[in-house]
Amino acid sequence: MAQYNHSVSLDADRCKGCTNCLKRCPTEAIRIRDGKARINPVRCIDCGVCISVCPHNAKKAVSDKFADISRFKYKIALPPPSLYGQFDNLDDVDYILQGLLDIGFDDVYEVARAAEVVSGFTRLYIRRKGLPKPIISSACPVIVRLISLRFPYLCENVLPLLPPVEIAAARARQRALATHPELKPEDIGVIFISPCPAKVSYVKNSALFGHETNIDACISLSEIYFELLGTMRASKTPLPLSRSGMIGIGWATAGGEATAIFNDRYLAADGIENVFRVLEAIENGDFPNLEFVELNACPGGCVGGAMTVENPYIAQARLQTLKRYLPVSQNWDFRENDDENNIPKEYFVTSGVEYSPVSALAQDRAEAMRIMAEIQSIHETLPELDCGSCGAPTCYCFAEDIVKGEANAEECIVHMRERLQKLLDNQNETK
Repeated sequence: MAQYNHSVSLDADRCKGCTNCLKRCPTEAIRIRDGKARINPVRCIDCGVCISVCPHNAKKAVSDKFADISRFKYKIALPPPSLYGQFDNLDDVDYILQGLLDIGFDDVYEVARAAEVVSGFTRLYIRRKGLPKPIISSACPVIVRLISLRFPYLCENVLPLLPPVEIAAARARQRALATHPELKPEDIGVIFISPCPAKVSYVKNSALFGHETNIDACISLSEIYFELLGTMRASKTPLPLSRSGMIGIGWATAGGEATAIFNDRYLAADGIENVFRVLEAIENGDFPNLEFVELNACPGGCVGGAMTVENPYIAQARLQTLKRYLPVSQNWDFRENDDENNIPKEYFVTSGVEYSPVSALAQDRAEAMRIMAEIQSIHETLPELDCGSCGAPTCYCFAEDIVKGEANAEECIVHMRERLQKLLDNQNETK
């Protein structure tokens, strides 16, 4: 399995060994050992749940710093539509885009513009015959990685189109080279403003997602937010820079992508727990009539990312107001492009999603069955309380850790209490 570069890290000095992250990690990637949390990089999907639930701020997202982009001669900002929902009383996106220019960027290309293009191509793609249904959106990197690790029968259902951020990056770079012929390719820095650590990891591991990225760096949305605050307070009429419509900005919230394909046979779910339930239901064949499924790991969609600032539902309401007077789309002609074969090859990923199991017990089937039986035998002796006191999220995970030699059966606090009680009872009997 190729190494996956993560963007969620642990500050061991801050970690108190509580079980908040242990219990909420959707892939059971966290253990508590020697009073500190440990993240299994093979299982981690960079969803950012542990960042959100940690009361000690021991988990953090790692991204590029705004100061670091000065190494590029020509800097292009890729603002996601989720950025627009962070600001109160915003009635014009151009104030944000102008603010990005004022803080040091040389050009701005909205990811929402590319989202409208992807919506159009998705609408055409799902008309093709013989496709495994439902088509599952590939826009959220967490979902793609989760499917590759846990849902082998759904790998071929993932939409094989590039995500909007990648299309925006490619178009922004092409425009810069065309309008500034004096620039060399290495002079240009395409900088994505990321709302979540998963998208930072996507850039680091783009080859594993089926292509090479056009993005040079990722900056946390929260860092850019505070950079923009001071600039946007200044009374300055912005340039008319925005080229996004309702569809593109709608991608920031759960359901925005699904409704943009104009197909009633869709499902949209947000929040990693809900995502798991939906994927399991699809794998079981519970939704035979669905055409398209949009899944967002973060609550509320991208506005709920771990690197955002505002409450996701407040941000969602702000975006609804912001979209009110916008055209449906400024980047797609639904009449001229309405042909299912009208999707350029460069908008497809070069390879599909491949299953990379993380729970394989052994290469040999007989050995794997033996290990599984041993795990099951140990699990039957455990209290099945899933309390997490042993450092594992569930009793079954604890049994698995014991078999792997990563834990000791005596670490079960329930059994420890029983042994202590017997010892006390024996002492009382001898008195």
